[in-house]
Amino acid sequence: MKKIFVIICAVVFISNSSFAQGLLGKSEVVFTKQDSLRGSITKERAWWDVKYYHLDIKVNPKDSTITGSNTIKYQVVQEYNRMQIDLQNPLEIYKVIQDGVELKYKREGNAFFIELVALQKLGTVKELTVFYGGKPKVAVNPPWDGGITWKKDSNGNPFIASSCQGLGASVWWPNKDHMYDEVESMLISVNVPGNLTDVSNGRLLSVKKLKDGTKTFNWYVSNPINNYGVNINIGDYVSFSEKYKGEKGDLDCSYYVLRDNLAKAKEQFKDVPRMLKAFEHWFGPYPFYEDSYKLVEAPYLGMEHQSSVTYGNGFKNGYRGRDLSGTGWGLKFDFIIIHESGHEWFANNITDKDIADMWIHESFTNYSESLFVEYYYGKEAGYEYVRGIRKNIENDKPIIGHYDVNSEGSSDMYYKGANMLHTIRQIVNDDEKWRTILRGLNSTFYHQTVTTKQIEDYLSTSVGIDLSSVFNQYLRDTRIPTLEYFFKDKKLGFRWTNCVTGFNMPVKVTLSGEEKWIKPTTDWVTNAVTVENPQLKIDANFYVAEFDITE
Repeated sequence: MKKIFVIICAVVFISNSSFAQGLLGKSEVVFTKQDSLRGSITKERAWWDVKYYHLDIKVNPKDSTITGSNTIKYQVVQEYNRMQIDLQNPLEIYKVIQDGVELKYKREGNAFFIELVALQKLGTVKELTVFYGGKPKVAVNPPWDGGITWKKDSNGNPFIASSCQGLGASVWWPNKDHMYDEVESMLISVNVPGNLTDVSNGRLLSVKKLKDGTKTFNWYVSNPINNYGVNINIGDYVSFSEKYKGEKGDLDCSYYVLRDNLAKAKEQFKDVPRMLKAFEHWFGPYPFYEDSYKLVEAPYLGMEHQSSVTYGNGFKNGYRGRDLSGTGWGLKFDFIIIHESGHEWFANNITDKDIADMWIHESFTNYSESLFVEYYYGKEAGYEYVRGIRKNIENDKPIIGHYDVNSEGSSDMYYKGANMLHTIRQIVNDDEKWRTILRGLNSTFYHQTVTTKQIEDYLSTSVGIDLSSVFNQYLRDTRIPTLEYFFKDKKLGFRWTNCVTGFNMPVKVTLSGEEKWIKPTTDWVTNAVTVENPQLKIDANFYVAEFDITE
C-alpha cells in the first residue's frame, strides 16, 4: 500500500496546469511604460550618482498638504543633461533651479524629465533644487497600501506618518526613486505646528521656533539610506531614552510615543535591548550607531524606517496579540519590535537593488524572529517557531518578482523564505559556522545595495556547496520538493521529484532509528539496507515532503 508523509504544516499539491502557470513567473502579467520608468535604471537615472539630499518641507495638518523642496547633490558618472526625478500624483513640481537658473521640465506620469543647461562634466559634483507641493496620496491601508496617514490621537491632536515601501518614496517627496542608488547622507527639515513634534531618521540637530508659532525639526542622517526608509512621524510625542552597550560601544536608543502611552511604552519597549543583544549576536553590530536607534509610535502597524523604526502594535506581544507560528513562542515577544528592527540589518544595511529581490529583506528578517526565540528560549524553541510559520505559506507564485518594473514577488518571501534559510542551516550542520555566515553577510555587504545573485553566490561559497538548485527551487518555483523512496529486496531507493531540473539538495533522515545523510538527485539512487522492516523519516527541519512508494 502506498503511503505519503508530509514534513510541512500545510502542503499544497499543485496540478500540472497550475504549476505551468506559477513556475518561474510565467503567468500573464501586463506592465506599462510607467512601470518601466519607475522600476528600471533609465538613461536619465544612470548618468548621475546621488550623494546628498536636503528635504525641507512644511506639513500642514489643517489641509493635509506638504510643500517645500528637495536639494539634490549628485556626482556625474556619465556626461548627459536630462535627469529623471520621480514624484507621484497628485503632487506637483513647481520649479527646478540649478546655478540660479530655472530649468525646463516635462512630466510623464509620475516621472519628471528635467533639461539641464549647465555642462554636466564627468566626475563633477553638482546640485539642483526641486520645489514641490500639494496633497499627497492618503494611505488607505498602511503600511501595505501606503502614502500619508492623517489621523488624530485620543486627545484630538494630529497624528501623521508616512509609509511607502513598494509604492515608493516619491508618493510624498521628489527623489531618484529606485532602490539601486542610495543617498549617502541626508538632512530632513520638517516644519509642523508648534504643539507637535516631528521624528524622522538620524539624529536631531536642532529645533527652530518660527515667528508664526510653528517649529522646524532638523534631522541628519550620516549613513546611506534607501528612499522608502526616509520617514516623517508627527504627533504630540513624549520621549525617553537609554544607552545600549553593544559591540561598537554605546548605542543611543530613543523612544517616542503619544503622551498617554508613556507608561505602557516604558514596559513594552524593554524588548528593544533584548532584540539588540540577540541580533548583534547573530548578525553583527547594529549597522547605524552613528545615527542611533529610535522606536516611534505610528498610526499604523509599523515599518522598518532606518534608525526611526515605527511601531503600532498596541503595546502587546505577538502580532496584534496573535502568535503567527501557532506554537506559543510568538507570544514571548512583541512582533513589530523584533521584526521591523531586524530590518535594520536586512533591508537597511543590506538593500536589494530591485524590488523583485525583496526576499533579501523579508526572508532574512522573518527568519530573524526564530533566531530571537532561539537566543532566549533555546534551539528547539526557535526551530518550533520557524516550522510553525509554514502554515502561512501559500505557494501561489515565485518569491522573486519581475525585474525592472517595480514588481515584487509572492508574499511567500516571508514564511517560505525563512524556511528556505532554515533548511540551508540544516545543510550547513554547524551552528557556529551558520552564525559566522550571517555575520559575514552584514560585514561583506555593509551599507550596500545588492542583487539576488550576490547573496546566492555568497551563501554557496560560504557553505561550501553549490546551492543554485536550492535557490531555484524555493525562490523561483512554487512546488515543494518531494523525496520519493521505496524499500525492496534489502535496498533503499530514493530520488527528488516535484522539483526543478538538477535539484540535488542533501537531506538528513532517520533510517530505522539511525540518523544519516543521503544525497538524492532527480535520478534513482539505491543503497543496501541491513535491518528488517526498515523505515525512513526526513528531519522535520527541512522544508520538503516525502512519499513512500513501497508496495
